[in-house]
Amino acid sequence: MKLIHSADWQLGKTFGRFEAEVRSALGDARFDAIDALGTAAAQHGARHVLVAGDVFDTEGPDDRTIVQALSRMDRHACNWWLLPGNHDSARNGGLWDRIRRRAGGRISVLTAPEPKEIESGVWILPAPLEHRHHVEDPTENFDVMETPDGALRIGLAHGSIRDFGSQGDTKNKIAPDRARLSRLDYLALGDWHGALRVDGRTWYSGTPETDGFQRDEPGRALVVELLPGSEPVVTQIRTGRFQWLIRDWVVSDEAAFNAECEQLLNDVHASTTLLRLTLSGIVSLTDRIAILARIENDLGHQLRYLEVRENDLVGRPSEQDIANLAVEGMLGEAARMLNAQIEAGGDDTVLARRALERLFVEYSRVGTA
Repeated sequence: MKLIHSADWQLGKTFGRFEAEVRSALGDARFDAIDALGTAAAQHGARHVLVAGDVFDTEGPDDRTIVQALSRMDRHACNWWLLPGNHDSARNGGLWDRIRRRAGGRISVLTAPEPKEIESGVWILPAPLEHRHHVEDPTENFDVMETPDGALRIGLAHGSIRDFGSQGDTKNKIAPDRARLSRLDYLALGDWHGALRVDGRTWYSGTPETDGFQRDEPGRALVVELLPGSEPVVTQIRTGRFQWLIRDWVVSDEAAFNAECEQLLNDVHASTTLLRLTLSGIVSLTDRIAILARIENDLGHQLRYLEVRENDLVGRPSEQDIANLAVEGMLGEAARMLNAQIEAGGDDTVLARRALERLFVEYSRVGTA
């Protein structure tokens, strides 16, 4: 059989750091990812989509978020199996009772740690999180969950199977050899937002729509083909619309910066790209002003979102820069004084650099008016 393994939809995520237009686009894309999963299920002949936790971003999403999610799932002929995670835990019913009251017949909520036969000879062993954090391994019960001889056993859980450092959760720790210990044909995991193979029978699917500046690739899901007695065949597929990129460019002049821009724009779909860009290097002051102007007037408009860190892009006035201002009397003298202060260093270096840059900007505006 084939199934689609997904996780970490986090529907209702607010993206509060962005302006309204970007927030709206990112939020809508998370619902569109449900359609991408349903379409993938049809294309690959998968009758089931398993969602390994964090379907919603909170335990109290508004009604619109719930209705949107369920209506998107209802559009597709596959069966949807939803597991509570740490963002939308199963404590005291609440959210998941609301889901059950509204859900159609192809949407199932797995709030009880009990094996569930999803079709003849195929069983899901769910490990729903009843609280946001569990000290114990939430998959320990898999060891004692009985299924018929010869049945396919699919574990479904949400948690950290290893230490992911600052980006991972040290709670809800899952034994790294859980698939072997619990005789699982496949262990479908959620919590880590990138697709990750742990071993031949254990995978994180990642999120279907990327939600932060952590990795270049867009959202993914896994197509899993299961055969008794064999390792599953797992194929990654793209489901996400947006790419969140981090780039560090060391530039020597305006031409080098423009070359980087053209390469980037050739490699991505600009309107679905969010970019965090760090610039460094030493350029002429004229080039620095031109670089920042292109960022503001061109690159920032082409990309869906652009965040620039340019403090390490140092603009030093060239001899030609100073010569251009020298004929301006007091402006030229001010430029020489600021440049001398920059060269001497000290506490006011950054302020002097910004003042000199502003002087050139205003001079350029007057000169081209």
